[in-house]
Amino acid sequence: MELIIKNGYVYDPKNGIDGEIKDIMVKDGKIVDNVSKEALEIDAKNKVVMPGGVDHHTHIAGSKVCVGRMLRPEDIRRNPDPMAQIPHIDRVMMVKRGGGGFSVMPTWTTGYRYAQMGYTTCFDPAFAPMGAKHLHEEFERTPLIDKGGICLMGNNWMIMEYLHDGELEKAAAYVSWLLNATKAYGIKIVNPGGVEAWSWGKNITSGRDPVPYFNLTSNEIIKGLAEINEMLELPHSIHLHGNNLGHPGNWDTFIDNADAALDVSVNTVSEREQVVHATHVQFYSYGGESWKDFSSKADAIADYINKTKNITIDVGFVTLDETTTMTGDGPMEYNLYSTTNLKWANNDVGLECGSGLTPFIYNGKNPVNAIQWAAGLELALLIDDPWKVLFGTDHPNGGPFIRYPDVFSWLMSKKARDEKIAKINKSVRRNAIIESLDREYTLYEIATITRAANAKVLGLTEKGHLGIGADADIAIYNLDPEKDKLNDPETIKKAFMKTHYTIKGGEIVVKEGRIVNPEHMGKTYIVESEFGDKEIYKDMLNDLEMKFKKYYAMQKSTYWTGYEYVPHRKTIKVGYKGD
Repeated sequence: MELIIKNGYVYDPKNGIDGEIKDIMVKDGKIVDNVSKEALEIDAKNKVVMPGGVDHHTHIAGSKVCVGRMLRPEDIRRNPDPMAQIPHIDRVMMVKRGGGGFSVMPTWTTGYRYAQMGYTTCFDPAFAPMGAKHLHEEFERTPLIDKGGICLMGNNWMIMEYLHDGELEKAAAYVSWLLNATKAYGIKIVNPGGVEAWSWGKNITSGRDPVPYFNLTSNEIIKGLAEINEMLELPHSIHLHGNNLGHPGNWDTFIDNADAALDVSVNTVSEREQVVHATHVQFYSYGGESWKDFSSKADAIADYINKTKNITIDVGFVTLDETTTMTGDGPMEYNLYSTTNLKWANNDVGLECGSGLTPFIYNGKNPVNAIQWAAGLELALLIDDPWKVLFGTDHPNGGPFIRYPDVFSWLMSKKARDEKIAKINKSVRRNAIIESLDREYTLYEIATITRAANAKVLGLTEKGHLGIGADADIAIYNLDPEKDKLNDPETIKKAFMKTHYTIKGGEIVVKEGRIVNPEHMGKTYIVESEFGDKEIYKDMLNDLEMKFKKYYAMQKSTYWTGYEYVPHRKTIKVGYKGD
């Protein structure tokens, strides 16, 4: 299919295009420099054209999300969307699918709603290795977007034992095998050592605390996995959720965790520059010694990020909604449940990881929740370089992704922030600095933190831009930069809630806010890792066979996720060449 998008205001930060009126040409799913006279013309006059959105951190598939759907039937009945209730012939079940849900949605609704907002690529940031088959089965039922999964490794027995024994290459060989076995894209670290401690009813709150029974600190796990990540030349850096999330005074824990790996050199097949990507950092931006003197320390975190190379973050904005929290940080979820006494689920996954899940209501009248709302915005407004601070709510933890337009309005409009401040708890004026910040994001900066920077951090060279050879993933918004007030909250929210057009892989999937191609199935990004030192790899496999025989509840052959689970895949070849 050939397309030409004419006369739009183009925002393409990777290529330095800031609102220029340009034509974008598409052929065979790619951006090209020429098309035939038969190309379908789309008039984008007086409209904004951006690359398709890239959400690098959103919990949309796999075991945690599925438990969330089962735990919260009341959520799935919320927010039915007629636009999403389009006949979709499921390739496996062969039944028609509708839509609904607010914080935990069916897979098909997830794909529809992301596409309607102009997003075309989404990565699930935390899946259990043993849950890989489930993840990929759900990816294959999530239409209209490309996907990828980042595998939990920060509490894995094999990795911790090898790191404790100083056998870094053996640990790297195992990580290489695990990436292939699970069809993953990268390495996720969640509360390193703390989730293993939770198996014994304990936790770890500092990067310098030893993991029970392993005599290894959290910071040593972080550094070891960062070194392995670069040994294998992975496109994405380690994806770090550190210790002590969500507690007063945890801002210095974040800095201590991040510092653990910053002397590791970047070595990658992609264009990324960071060695650490720290995620949902709003939840680490807290001062005070208790909930009574709880405050925002986003200014201290922002100052650290501004001064530090080789690190990027995403925010984890709080939208002040009822939502469903879910994470691989089991002890954190138990602590949260203990404050609410709402429903709670918890799971320990073999020798690998654990997780938890509980509903939560962020109430703007609550002083802590009001400050959390402010802290996220302060991070984005105080970090100077938008290439270092990625957009996201840690869906659904800070709020559901369908609230993204609200967050855009708070970033782009001081008026919108002031209106919200007037309605929420007054502690936000005493214990946060949000009211004093005048910065308003531009469309160019919004395109950076939702597209260009996200793709670069993930190592997706064909995503997040509109240069020749890029994937033809394009969003066209009903927004006129010359006539519309770009700091008017309602204008911003209306424009970003539903696109004029969304184009995925060169095909029109959304037109005037309506799904027009519900059958389109995106790709799943995976890495294929080769380990060059065959002797070390063979020794590791012998150790692994023993682990499966002694400790696992399944055979190694059953554990492996075959390519039949990932029929629509994009493979990036990586590996360790050996000394």
